[in-house]
Amino acid sequence: MNILLTKFDYAPFKQIKNSDYLSSIKIAIKELKSEIDIITDNKSKSTFINTIEALDYTGIKLDRITSIFFNLNSAETNKEIQKIAIEISPKLSELKNYILLNNKLFNKINFVYNTINKSSLSTEKSTLLNNTYKSFLRNGANLSAEKKNKLRGIDIKLSKLSLDFGQNLLKETNDFELLVKDIKKLDGLSEDHIEAAKILAESKNKKGWLFTLDYPSYSALVTYCKNRLLRKEITIAFGQRAFKNNEFDNQKIVIEIVNLRYAKATLLGYLSYSEYILEERMAKSTKNVMDFLEGLVRKVKPVAIKEFKVLEGYAKSIDKIESLEKWDTAFYSEMYKKYKFNIDQEELKPYFSLKNVLQGAFTVSNKLYGLNFSEVLNVETYSEEVNTYEVTDDKNNFIALLYTDFHPREGKRGGAWMTSYKPQYKHKNTNERPHISIVCNFTKPTKNKPSLLTFDEVTTLFHEFGHALHGILANTTFKSLSGTNVSWDFVELPSQIFENWCYEEKALNLFAVHYKTKEVISIELIKKIKNSANYNQATQTLRQLSIGILDMNWHNTNPEKIKDVKKYESKVLENLTLTKEIDEVCMSTGFSHIFQGGYSAGYYSYKWAEVLDADAFEYFKEEGIFNKKIASKFKNNILSKGGTEDPMDLYIKFRGRKPTIDALLKRSQIL
Repeated sequence: MNILLTKFDYAPFKQIKNSDYLSSIKIAIKELKSEIDIITDNKSKSTFINTIEALDYTGIKLDRITSIFFNLNSAETNKEIQKIAIEISPKLSELKNYILLNNKLFNKINFVYNTINKSSLSTEKSTLLNNTYKSFLRNGANLSAEKKNKLRGIDIKLSKLSLDFGQNLLKETNDFELLVKDIKKLDGLSEDHIEAAKILAESKNKKGWLFTLDYPSYSALVTYCKNRLLRKEITIAFGQRAFKNNEFDNQKIVIEIVNLRYAKATLLGYLSYSEYILEERMAKSTKNVMDFLEGLVRKVKPVAIKEFKVLEGYAKSIDKIESLEKWDTAFYSEMYKKYKFNIDQEELKPYFSLKNVLQGAFTVSNKLYGLNFSEVLNVETYSEEVNTYEVTDDKNNFIALLYTDFHPREGKRGGAWMTSYKPQYKHKNTNERPHISIVCNFTKPTKNKPSLLTFDEVTTLFHEFGHALHGILANTTFKSLSGTNVSWDFVELPSQIFENWCYEEKALNLFAVHYKTKEVISIELIKKIKNSANYNQATQTLRQLSIGILDMNWHNTNPEKIKDVKKYESKVLENLTLTKEIDEVCMSTGFSHIFQGGYSAGYYSYKWAEVLDADAFEYFKEEGIFNKKIASKFKNNILSKGGTEDPMDLYIKFRGRKPTIDALLKRSQIL
């Protein structure tokens, strides 16, 4: 029996065999096509209910199966799953085109769009109608048969190339190991870091201390290790991933992807891929995004240069290095931060055990939104490291299921993300509640200590938890408009605003407790956290802006003349980086956000949303960070609404006005 073809609520992870995926997806695709055929073969007059609404409710089974499969391909993959992914992706691209290039279906949608009395529709229904109609136009519904076939081919190639990009990057990340046999070379690292490296070496039957490109391991070495040669070795290794002219090289893939994206955009009548993407974003156009990014560069670059000169001067004064290199910045930044603010991440970490920080996110969510989180042990998971929590409201109504997966392991990609195993939507008088997951890569507990987080990791957990709240509190009728199904430059608002509570005394007092002494974090340490919050903020902002500009340059032009990935990247970043260029490394070949994830022509959205979050949190601070009235406005106008309305309209309903950049510049102390 194929468990994926049975009716289930919670994902039956332990009962799934890898062989189940391909067969169940093939059957679910066939069922979805039948659901589409029922709509197109309906002889009755096309209406909102029998066409637009009916279409949104199709493919529920396929959505569930593919969400399980592709989430596991990120969090618990293996060669067999990766092989299946390569076979599945073209089938899903073909299905997408079967729907979006279906003349009979579009004719029905077109009829409804042009004949319905739009004033009779609710805001959500009107949004669904507009989104459905535009999605067909944006995917070639009006193209000739010849051009539709060309578009199908492009989409199939893109889906495969995206998978290849990600698999190459994962392979390169997993293959690198740096074994240190002399403990003296690890001077500067904490006992925790050294013990973690020892445990990792032992797990691979090796003697010494092992470091990898998994973020906790890589970050520890580049931030704390005094041995400059080791920092250089692992920095270059990280930047060389999929940039070695071997079988796992991504250079040709990057060139192919950007050319295919450009071909798709021009086929659909757009000047560039960025124009195609941004039409559906808050920013609306390439010009608006570039004006935003370059305008911020003009404000922050002079400050960033001053910050860099101070840091370089400090490094030269204590170690007499000739110049500050890429492998030096994290190390000397941490040292100078400790010197200037008398703050040490290792001093903070005992107050931020993973268990306490997660409980802190739960408590803050309870104070703001009345949510309760109770661990449940009877829900199947895909790894013993995954925990599950039932989320209820203050009336004990079931709101959501939450999965948490916090530690690196083989088969799990790096980084942190939120995802969904089941969407929220309302159908047949039932409000289907969501199953949400947050995935991170924090240092594992050791024999002697729990998992202790750096403050950056604390904010990472809160960031992903903010995304999770967007999914948990979703309360829309249609699944395509639910939760995080919003504009990409709006989706980061719930995540980034939630980070703000990490800096507030009233919030820190709830969870920042020393794992040994049980002592609550002192007001002195809280002041240090707040005082150091804007340390090197201009430098960090410039880096983020440079990445956004690189993304835009890959997508805002005709790329056919770009033959060398590294040369093009270097040209774009020439005046945006402060350290000397390293010939052996390339950002683009490891830029999974835009070549594997959904952030192509959209990386700017992190900084765009930072403007929103700074402005929004200023409202909380004016009224009180746990003010129920403001929290209710944020929940009812942002978190629960998903993509049911224009994001700027939703923001104005919450804030009472449009956002301004002033709050961000003020918070960052860049002004």
